[in-house]
Amino acid sequence: MRPGTIAIVLVAAAAHAVWNTVSKYKRGDTVLFVWAYTCAAALLCLPLGIAPVITGAQPVSWQLAAGSAVSAALHVVYSLTLQTGYDRFDLGVVYPVARGTGPVLTMLFAILLLGERPTAIAVLGAVVVVAGIVVVAGNPFRSGQRHPVHGVLWGAATGATIASYTLWDSSSVTSLHLAPVTYFTGTFLLQSLILTPRALRRRGELQTAIRTNAAPILTVAVFSPLAYILVLTAMRTAPVALVAPLRESSIVIGSLLVWRLFHEAHLARRIIGAAIVLAGIAAISL
Repeated sequence: MRPGTIAIVLVAAAAHAVWNTVSKYKRGDTVLFVWAYTCAAALLCLPLGIAPVITGAQPVSWQLAAGSAVSAALHVVYSLTLQTGYDRFDLGVVYPVARGTGPVLTMLFAILLLGERPTAIAVLGAVVVVAGIVVVAGNPFRSGQRHPVHGVLWGAATGATIASYTLWDSSSVTSLHLAPVTYFTGTFLLQSLILTPRALRRRGELQTAIRTNAAPILTVAVFSPLAYILVLTAMRTAPVALVAPLRESSIVIGSLLVWRLFHEAHLARRIIGAAIVLAGIAAISL
């Protein structure tokens, strides 16, 4: 992999870790927060997404509409599950578990639904990911209201949604030959439309929620699409099998950020666990 491509993927990983960390600063209603940053992201992506339509590289078709609609529904579930997990439990547990279980469940879904047969090293990688998650979580039976086992369960639920949209998005872009930027722009637009009725039912809280969370909303709206676009750019010149594990270095970056910003405990154990998860993901990619 070229040094420039490696740099692009590492920047994408940092962007992903940043927007996930910033979302922990959210205050107030989860639906309003997700709706607000989704709307902002859609507006920011619109000029890039509409360009292939104007040039004719990506015609408006039922495949684009259907693909974006299903993706939007899956991403709404993902966003709400992720944010609820962050609201209730340590980000240092939920984030690495979510990013680790996503590739494992994607592999399992591919075996069960697509008939794929992974190599022995990929299966070993899945076991290593689970071992890393156990290290990150620590003792799940220690006393306290924020049991790590509950955070692991929310992270695993988020990982399931990651696996779902990963399989669908990959199929949409490769099988339906949809322009990635246009596709994701449509996904963002439809996500905001799906959440609008729920947001309007909370219209009394809307102004306060946006004012209180203005910085996190804008940060997520910029860095979330940026991470997607940079990874897509890297995949043009490098194999997915190399890009995917390198991208998940965001797990280690995220662990450092939550320790520094939120003073979450057990930094050394979580870094070691995150590194084990990363090694497992690399094995799955092989």
